[in-house]
Amino acid sequence: MKRRQLIRYGGISLTTAIATGLLPRQVSWAQQSSDSVTIQYLGHTCFLFTGNGIKVLVNPYQSIGCTAGYTLPDVRPDVVLVSSFLLDEGAIDSVAGNPEVFTERGSYEFNGIRFQGFSLPHDREGGRRFGENIAWRWTQGGVDLLHLGGAAAPLATEDKILLAGADIVFTPVGGGIKAYNPQEARQAVKVLNPKMVIPTHYRTAMAAKENCDLAPVDEFLTLVQDMEIGRVSSNSITVKQSYLTSDRTLVRVLEPAS
Repeated sequence: MKRRQLIRYGGISLTTAIATGLLPRQVSWAQQSSDSVTIQYLGHTCFLFTGNGIKVLVNPYQSIGCTAGYTLPDVRPDVVLVSSFLLDEGAIDSVAGNPEVFTERGSYEFNGIRFQGFSLPHDREGGRRFGENIAWRWTQGGVDLLHLGGAAAPLATEDKILLAGADIVFTPVGGGIKAYNPQEARQAVKVLNPKMVIPTHYRTAMAAKENCDLAPVDEFLTLVQDMEIGRVSSNSITVKQSYLTSDRTLVRVLEPAS
């Protein structure tokens, strides 16, 4: 059996964040040991981030339901971040190698990078159906990243304070019963006001047509025409913080890896 280091910390409240200096406006999240991060879209809510000399994998999946058309590649990450243990985003045993695995809200550190997990409801009923979803925030390659996982409920005041101002937000947009639909995603983006948005959790040509209730990404794009929309003709993009200088929020749609 693979050795896994599952590190768990207690939850973080707004009071604790203020006391420990975790609010984005009080502490710079940037770390300058590397000046760029490469973001690779592996399908659904799964991404691989490469920068600062490490690989971070978020939300590995099993090939089932809306992820049935995807195959998780052998990427050998150093760190795995999991939003929940649902099979479309928490299939830890699908990951090769022996990474550090963070699965619960709290503060973690690996190789000089601080990862912060925030608990958000995974449904529109306060988490009563699908439990809690962990949104992850960290800085890699000098870029402040926020992956909302499978967020489904409107952001509370405390969430808005703790999560606003990231350089790039990864938000679900396809709806279903346990993640933002296009309208809810648009509202979350408006509240969080990032410099760039990368949509996740939507129907693609590789997503199963049966047993998959997700909307295509175009339904979200029609709601953000005030933003600067671009489609990337590959599954990866390299970003520097210095690139994020547009007056309008950028929206970049990546092609998921086949």
